[in-house]
Amino acid sequence: MSERNLHFDSNLDLYCANKAVWLVKLPKYVAERWQKAGSGSEVGKMRIQMIPGQKSQVSLTLSSAITNMHEDGQESIPKDFSLNVSTVTQQTLGVFSHVMPGSYDSGVPEIEKLYMEGKITQKVECIPHADDRYMRLKMESIRKAAIPKRQTIQLDTIVQMFKPVSDHKNNIEYMQRKKAEGKKARDDSDKVMDMLFAAFEKHQYYNIKDLVRITKQPVTYLKEIMKDLCRYNLKNPHRNMWELKPEYRHYKQHDRATTMDYDNDDY
Repeated sequence: MSERNLHFDSNLDLYCANKAVWLVKLPKYVAERWQKAGSGSEVGKMRIQMIPGQKSQVSLTLSSAITNMHEDGQESIPKDFSLNVSTVTQQTLGVFSHVMPGSYDSGVPEIEKLYMEGKITQKVECIPHADDRYMRLKMESIRKAAIPKRQTIQLDTIVQMFKPVSDHKNNIEYMQRKKAEGKKARDDSDKVMDMLFAAFEKHQYYNIKDLVRITKQPVTYLKEIMKDLCRYNLKNPHRNMWELKPEYRHYKQHDRATTMDYDNDDY
């Protein structure tokens, strides 16, 4: 059993926590071709040039197998890249791996494990050289981005899967719901007035929608009755709301102060 596999006493293994790791940011097209190349293949060579008194210059040259690995209609990717290296000082970053039970042939863990593979000490940004290959690649990406995802085409034959319908499902459901509710019948005016008085005993102000819902009467019929009983407010703070005319009010002083605090949205 390896020394690392002895550290299974906790959910997080910190055996490699002090190992220095580089975090490299690659262009997407480079990362995709590296994945296609598979393990064991040479993907490129990195060169570090030490200059006395200056910052080291790091460059990357991709192998020919990677740059020429493209399908028909695709441009070959750039070959030469500059690597901008910066030291991580203001952050604490790490690399973690997740191991499921049974992943090791020897020393099989009984539970899922998290491993800290190292601490990131350097950030590297891979920047391609602006050569002819890079320019052609960018032009191709701009051309593809300009192509609309949806296009209109003319059909020469009848498509059987699209059949015209006389009415849509939403319209049918709406008409069925309206039919189930039935047409609002007009009640006797005295009965409607009793319902209005009962409602205004609870609150002083109502909008027309609430009164229609309470009385279950047509709007036009309800407004005809309310013209004799109620007054429509045109000014704030109760704009567009109805209240009883003064001659029909019989609020107590305490009750009126209470009804002023109600919100008509509760009805």
